Amino acid sequence: MTSYPAPEFRRTALAPGILAAIVLLAGLALLDSGDGYLWIRFPVSILGVIVGIYAWQSKQFWWLVGLVPIVVLWNPVFIIELHGQFWVAMQFVAALVFIAAGILIKIRNPDARKGGRPAARPQRRR
Repeated sequence: MTSYPAPEFRRTALAPGILAAIVLLAGLALLDSGDGYLWIRFPVSILGVIVGIYAWQSKQFWWLVGLVPIVVLWNPVFIIELHGQFWVAMQFVAALVFIAAGILIKIRNPDARKGGRPAARPQRRR
């Protein structure tokens, strides 16, 4: 048991956001290979849904404006073919959206104590 109080907020979207940004930037090497890039589409769309769920839970719905198009454009089932410099730029924009969403989406911690004061220790019986 720790004497530190529980944090008021959790950044649950941080890990999937950073992971998605890493996958997107690594996927730049596979942009020209048709079948190889399919392996980038799966994690990006799945992590986009996960970060979107965290945005929904935190009631920060404005993040869905950036996350829903990412999920649609990187969808591996119904592929939307985009090429050229526009698609490369979209990779970077999507990575920035994931990083910003991961940093700024905060969910209230249910374990946090109200009032911010540490709880009193129980008295020992003598």
